[in-house]
Amino acid sequence: MESPRARARRRRRPLLFTALALLTVVGGAAAGTVYVKAQAHSGGRPVSSASASVSVSVQAGEEASVEPVAQPAVDHDAALAKAMAPVTVEEGAEVSVAVLDPESGESATYGSGSFDTASVVKVDILAALLLQAQDAGRQLTATEKSYATAMIQNSDNASASQLWRAIGEAAGLDAANERLGLTATEGGDGMLWGLTQTTADDQLRLLQQVFGEDSELSEASRSYLRGLMGEIAVDQQWGVSAVADGSAWALKNGWLPRTATGLWDINSIGRVTVDGRAYLVAVLSGGNSTKAKGISLVETAAGAAVSVFTGPGR
Repeated sequence: MESPRARARRRRRPLLFTALALLTVVGGAAAGTVYVKAQAHSGGRPVSSASASVSVSVQAGEEASVEPVAQPAVDHDAALAKAMAPVTVEEGAEVSVAVLDPESGESATYGSGSFDTASVVKVDILAALLLQAQDAGRQLTATEKSYATAMIQNSDNASASQLWRAIGEAAGLDAANERLGLTATEGGDGMLWGLTQTTADDQLRLLQQVFGEDSELSEASRSYLRGLMGEIAVDQQWGVSAVADGSAWALKNGWLPRTATGLWDINSIGRVTVDGRAYLVAVLSGGNSTKAKGISLVETAAGAAVSVFTGPGR
């Protein structure tokens, strides 16, 4: 004689049948695609607390099939262009900005022109020096460290010139950049390291080498460079740091008045933390009528870039 428990098992319907029976239809037609929300139950109790959006394709004479609804890809470059639209750029001035969310790997770029690096190249100079030291299996000397500290924290030009010579000037920088993945950066002629040409995308690649794990730079080299960029002189704490939460930033700025035109190159690169999440940001600009206007442009552009990942709906 069949037991009550056996009869209960025999009468129990398959889980898939039960789940489909509980589909809540939110739109559709007799033929075409119907979007529904489903929650599977067994014995009147939820199997999972998560609900899933699915697509039910129904064609005449065919059985329905259930599959996940693909989410549309986000065009971050378009979103950044939209965020930059209200940013005021003086007539004759140019700006380019690139941003990366290291946690998701998503990035966005606005503008593709080449710019003078001014003093942001000092991060690149130190990265090249550290690579050369790694290759030689040595630590930086006390003199090199003294120059590096003054060059990054105080943006001292004499120290930068000393280390520029030490790495082999433009040839040394270009060789290092080939390893670091900078494909659109070219060292300045002779001792004109501030006229090194670069792009916002390349500066973002440099920041990834400094702040990321997949890097040609050793952990010790990255930690050393990050430490210097986190202790910039007070009068130079502007640029990308303007969008950070408090002191949660590491940066290097560059500013250069061009003799021929009297116009300013104003640049800023670094890592900022917003709402507990880190972002890498590089902003380059040229043709600014004053240093102050250039700084305002760079800071506004940095804010627009980060808003792509922190704005409404993100």
